[in-house]
Amino acid sequence: MPATPKFVISTDKKGQFRFSLVAANGEVIASSEAYPEKAAAKKGIASVVRNAAKAVIEDTTVVPKTPKAAPAAKAPAKKAAAAK
Repeated sequence: MPATPKFVISTDKKGQFRFSLVAANGEVIASSEAYPEKAAAKKGIASVVRNAAKAVIEDTTVVPKTPKAAPAAKAPAKKAAAAK
């Protein structure tokens, strides 16, 4: 039976509650802030579940392309003075 993703609730060194989202391969892909109560950590999990499906991706690493400057117009060539 293949593993499934899961939320894991644990306590940190200060006794506060944290949760992690663990992928099917066992890799932690997200970790929460610390919560003073287990119920608050569970509410945090519910919020992630509720909001993740409608979240959009905002990529701030993309640098906008700057338009290339148009080549400078060449000045018209000067006509040689006519010989008299």
